[in-house]
Amino acid sequence: MPEGDTVFQTAVRLRRALEGRLLTRTDFRVPRFATVDLSGRTVDEVAARGKHLLIRTGDATIHSHLKMEGSWRVFRPGERWNRPAHLARAVLETSDAVAVGFELGMVEVIARDAEPDAVGYLGPDLLGPDWDAGEAVRRIATAPDVPIAVALLDQRNLAGLGNVYVNELCFLRGIRPHRRIGDVSDLDAVVDLGRRLIVANRDRIARVTTGVDRRGERLWVYGRGGEPCRRCGTRIDRGELGRVEGEERVTFWCPNCQR
Repeated sequence: MPEGDTVFQTAVRLRRALEGRLLTRTDFRVPRFATVDLSGRTVDEVAARGKHLLIRTGDATIHSHLKMEGSWRVFRPGERWNRPAHLARAVLETSDAVAVGFELGMVEVIARDAEPDAVGYLGPDLLGPDWDAGEAVRRIATAPDVPIAVALLDQRNLAGLGNVYVNELCFLRGIRPHRRIGDVSDLDAVVDLGRRLIVANRDRIARVTTGVDRRGERLWVYGRGGEPCRRCGTRIDRGELGRVEGEERVTFWCPNCQR
């Protein structure tokens, strides 16, 4: 599931393939931008902002969001794509690389000076140079009746955490995902651990929160409804959190370890 670490890794991969290189062809396969042609421009910068990706070229920015299924892949010119072509939403070609955005939840071409309108609402980026733990805590604390999981998923509070990290973070802090912000005793510790978790995983292929990098043992509770807790053996509960950031969210917790 794409979260801030996935977008961070995607930006690194696209930076290596595109930054400083001339675009020889662009193809945006969304109706609104189907006629936009950025060929002949040089890619100045590729940046991650929370779960958003910004590819800057001249006075334009290609802004994309992976949502639940999206990904950017890089191929050599002429190399066969490993995903069906009909899933491609954006194609950026240079003389020695082809970057393809598959199943992107959103892709648009905006004026570079319009970036604040697109991503300016985001809170401090857990993996960005603007990270400010105090500001993230302040934003979260302004809504004491909101469940902790909802607050951590709200990108206006802090940018980068998704459902996997939030469920794992709540387990590690011994907090039920539905607990009110006003009833959480140490928000600073929650935010600090959230950042340490995502920083520790930003260069990993597989996301690990348990400290055990083996298939089937990497996570404490996420996706493990009905299975025994790795710590105490109690059956992991599963629940619905509702729609957050426009997407349905599911919660997982240990009834014993998270009181």
